Amino acid sequence: MAVAHAIIYILLTSLAAAAASSKSTFGCYESIISFGDSMADTGNLLRLGSANNLPDSGNPPYGRTFFHHPTGRYSDGRLIVDFIAESLGLPMVQPYIGGADAAVNGRSFDKGVNLAVAGATALDVSFFEERGIKNTCTNVSLGTQMYWFKQFLATVPEGRKFLQRSLVLMGEIGGNDYNYPLMQGIISPRVIQSFGPTIVADIGSTIQELIELGAETILVPGNFPIGCIPYYLTQFKKSSTKKDYNSTTGCLNWLNNLSIYYNELLQKELTRIQKLHPHVHIIYADYYNVMMRFYLSPTQFGFTEDILRACCGGGGPYNYNDLVKCGKPGASCCNDPSIFTNWDGLHYTEAAYRLIAQDLLRGHYTIPPFNDICPSIATSSPSAQIYKY
Repeated sequence: MAVAHAIIYILLTSLAAAAASSKSTFGCYESIISFGDSMADTGNLLRLGSANNLPDSGNPPYGRTFFHHPTGRYSDGRLIVDFIAESLGLPMVQPYIGGADAAVNGRSFDKGVNLAVAGATALDVSFFEERGIKNTCTNVSLGTQMYWFKQFLATVPEGRKFLQRSLVLMGEIGGNDYNYPLMQGIISPRVIQSFGPTIVADIGSTIQELIELGAETILVPGNFPIGCIPYYLTQFKKSSTKKDYNSTTGCLNWLNNLSIYYNELLQKELTRIQKLHPHVHIIYADYYNVMMRFYLSPTQFGFTEDILRACCGGGGPYNYNDLVKCGKPGASCCNDPSIFTNWDGLHYTEAAYRLIAQDLLRGHYTIPPFNDICPSIATSSPSAQIYKY
């Protein structure tokens, strides 16, 4: 698997280099279009709910670090999309839901729109319902977000040019397609892994549709090392033995292998699409390996040695308790989120997101290097490394 991953990595780099040579005359980007789930949601799920039934992200201590109040972001502060916008000199990308009230609430979509919804899947909800899998968070899928986007684009003067001048962030999306069956434990891991080609094909078809609409730069993240997050480490603690864990990181190998497999499928699909559209910049963002650095050398990046614990949670070895979640009564929060990578057992802290965004923008852990496409972002950074555990 490691050899295949390396071959794909090299192939994607060579294919995308041709696209980078035909750089847009618009310079970098005038706006950001964001699709995805809770890793990119800046408030859509919060607006889809009601005041009487807020998602966890609508309660303190969410948002405490930067905004000093909950915004609907599943973090203590900003997300990767926020840091990318900041680095490109653009305002934070506003959530799409409630956009009709923009004149009232002061929101503007002139510089982009965020369609990401926490809990969203790549595949339609019917795919999971047919298999007895429930999404208790939302019925929004990538198809829903694409429908919203086309409605939005139809209202934009010269919509094709607007999209050509935009940076499109395709996710992260697809992680929840694995999360829900894993969390509910009703389907074997092998069957869950078999969903991968269908998930990736759906993401690929959405990317091609965006290209047909005019998109010229699309950043597509892979999945994180899910075997390192407190939720799964807690859920599978009783059923795991010593051999299931990586001796260096303490992460669950089989779950990380699931992420690696999915990421390889995604890169193959991006390679295929890049061949069809050599003029388009299709950039793979290697979320897996950029995060693995933290688990291998936490103190090097300013994090606590107890890297697998969540900052906010209900106790236990990983500070995660499904009955006492962050944002609910009884949960406690660490004093300094900046020394933690994980915020609430499933999502990351602003400190982690900041470092991830910095490396992506510097061209490390992106194929092709992002700063080759947008040179004004270029800055120094340690060399990227590929981890296989």
